[in-house]
Amino acid sequence: MVSHIGDHVERVVKLAIFIAEKENANVEIVKKAAELHDIARGMPNHAIVGARIAEKILKEQGYDEEFIKAVKHCIESHSFSSPIQPKTLEAKILSDADKIDAIGAVGIARAFLFSGENSRNIEETLNHFEEKLLKLKDNLYTKTAKLIAEGRHKFLLEFYNRLKMELKLEDLSLI
Repeated sequence: MVSHIGDHVERVVKLAIFIAEKENANVEIVKKAAELHDIARGMPNHAIVGARIAEKILKEQGYDEEFIKAVKHCIESHSFSSPIQPKTLEAKILSDADKIDAIGAVGIARAFLFSGENSRNIEETLNHFEEKLLKLKDNLYTKTAKLIAEGRHKFLLEFYNRLKMELKLEDLSLI
């Protein structure tokens, strides 16, 4: 899925490192978790499955058990829909970085990419905004992430409201 690979992972890594530095977290754990966070994307329970895959990769790369455990927790708890809540600062940062990439202009673009990949129409995409994207700002953990999210959420909300208005043909008076 184009909406969740490649450049998404790169943006999450960049955001996660930035937040980790501002919040005085372990940058190495956050970076590695961000790099691997969507390794099982497309599979049911991708966060849980991805944490198991990451564990194998990190063992093969020679990381110690404590580091692996920390990265694994970050990955298994990063998803909006994961039943596992992030307990460590590093896990909260990965969760925040992933959520931030789903809002603002990038988030809107990703939402429509995802909708195209899954044959969703505009109304179904708006439902996704209501069910998830518009709620992300209120589910952030760190002060840094909340500051980053303010402008992105505002833009997302403006776009959402404008799109709803145009779909109802309420802006014809502007012609």
